Amino acid sequence: MPVHDWTRVSAGIFHDFHVAWIGELRRVLNAGLLPPDYYALAEQIAGELGPDVLTLQTPAANGNGSRRELEGAVAVTVAPPKVRFTVRAEIDEYALKRQTVVIRHTSNHRIVALIEILSPGNKASRHAIRSFLDKAVSALAHEIHLLLIDLHPPGPRDPQGIHGVLWERLTDSTHEQPSDKPLTLAAYVGGPVETAYVEPVAVGDALPDMPLFLDPEQYINVPLEATYRAAYEGVPRYYRQILEAP
Repeated sequence: MPVHDWTRVSAGIFHDFHVAWIGELRRVLNAGLLPPDYYALAEQIAGELGPDVLTLQTPAANGNGSRRELEGAVAVTVAPPKVRFTVRAEIDEYALKRQTVVIRHTSNHRIVALIEILSPGNKASRHAIRSFLDKAVSALAHEIHLLLIDLHPPGPRDPQGIHGVLWERLTDSTHEQPSDKPLTLAAYVGGPVETAYVEPVAVGDALPDMPLFLDPEQYINVPLEATYRAAYEGVPRYYRQILEAP
């Protein structure tokens, strides 16, 4: 199923689809895609960055902090994610020392990763996009991995797409979005050395699987196409006709 042009419908219609897609992602993650010691919740914490889906690790799985092989995960050294762009940058140590307020889950289960599907509202104003970027940068600085899904075209506040403005905030370097692929899928590895795996897409493309990192060296592939398709089945027929019109 190709990616639809969501600018044809109102933000409220995309929000309805967005909620369904989040539910599908949560379902597949908890149905065996995540290793046994991990689980996903659909949850809104605060502010413009949801996150939409939290991937959490149980306290028993934390151990002494040493890396271990995760059941069902893929090692980067064995099979690097298949994306168009891979970029790395070392973050200034003083930027990482900036004090921030970190919101944690009340069960004290450690947040490992976030999945965020951007809505039009995330880019609707300077305040909204600044708040989104602040929380994304804070999550990565606290070694929380991030998968961003942006099916909305670049605008005046993100002329090179959401990865462009986030990467500039992180590294002071620029990113040039391919003109024929204006939409963005981007997976980030949190920590002092930021790594981003970026796959530009366009309306009409099938969505590829994207990596969701559970530690800096291991990830799972998230089935974006299958979950998008399942969520789209619930879109009212009236709006499907608008989205599918030539």
